[in-house]
Amino acid sequence: MFLSSISLINFKNFEERSFRFDQRINCLVGNNGVGKTNVLDAIYYLSHTKGYFNAVASQNIKHGKDFFVVDGVYLKEEREEHIHCSLKRGNKKVFKRNGKEYEKLSDHFGLIPLVIISPSDTNLISEGSEFRRKFMDMIISMNDKEYFQDLIHYNKTLSQRNSLLKYFASNFTFDQDNIEIYDEQLCLYGERIFEKRKSFIREFTPIFNRRYQHIIATSMNESVKEEVSFSYRTQLNDSDFRTLLQRQLERDRILQYSSAGIHRDDLLFHINDYPVKKVGSQGQQKSFLIALKLAQFDLISKKSNIKPILLLDDIFDKLDDQRVGQLLNLVNDDSFGQLFITDTHDKRTEDLIRQTGQSYKMFSL
Repeated sequence: MFLSSISLINFKNFEERSFRFDQRINCLVGNNGVGKTNVLDAIYYLSHTKGYFNAVASQNIKHGKDFFVVDGVYLKEEREEHIHCSLKRGNKKVFKRNGKEYEKLSDHFGLIPLVIISPSDTNLISEGSEFRRKFMDMIISMNDKEYFQDLIHYNKTLSQRNSLLKYFASNFTFDQDNIEIYDEQLCLYGERIFEKRKSFIREFTPIFNRRYQHIIATSMNESVKEEVSFSYRTQLNDSDFRTLLQRQLERDRILQYSSAGIHRDDLLFHINDYPVKKVGSQGQQKSFLIALKLAQFDLISKKSNIKPILLLDDIFDKLDDQRVGQLLNLVNDDSFGQLFITDTHDKRTEDLIRQTGQSYKMFSL
């Protein structure tokens, strides 16, 4: 599967621009601010029905314009797939596959597998647990529609339970039966989500560890060891969901929101038994994040039997030459499909890409 062409109208800084891509490696080069990352975001949009860098759809419309359009043509399983996305200010987003509009955007999720590696991925390390849950949920949902629907139902029920807790507090009342209705639904969906997250961790961990060791293999002194790990932290390890909700109910009434459940889960990242956030150098953190994303690529590829499109946004930033070389060696095999790379140095990029021996195109923006 690969993206053969894309057309942009009024998308971010582009008024009108089209690209025809190589099926292996595509390099977007130019100074900062010319729109290299915006092209990647448009490609991401066609896979995920939303932008990677800005979730507010209307903010992707070029300043002074009333709409944007992103059109892509893919070759998948020897047939063309035409994916269309458009948005007019004040209107609902329109998403079409081969001319037919989706009734629900969620129906498109997973059709065009894609993984992005970007400097903004540092949020996975530096920010709160929400970013790490979303990372985990996205990987599982890509090939598990039931999990995706359970998440939607769980979050809807959670929102309703929180609204009910606020209503009770503002009206100085309480109804145990009403709360239990929502608790029953939270347990139903939450326990299924919990089991699949545990299964994901078991499968994902060795893939991640292998990817990290490959990335650092040629860049480390033999006397220096980098042992990395991550673990799944959840309240459901210590209690069943129903008991947990009952035990926290009085606290929830005071706080006016649900303080217990799988929406509080987290992933803990470590290097040499210390939190990556505290002890990891910029290069180590970048290697950690790249390993996470390449493991995501591996798992999606394994589950779907499709090589995801891989977007590498400014990957050379904060990586030494040895780690960059090792990364390019990793993607220079048959397990990877189409790649998109952005960089500010055209000669550096082309020299490195030429070493892979793969077909490629350079785009100057």
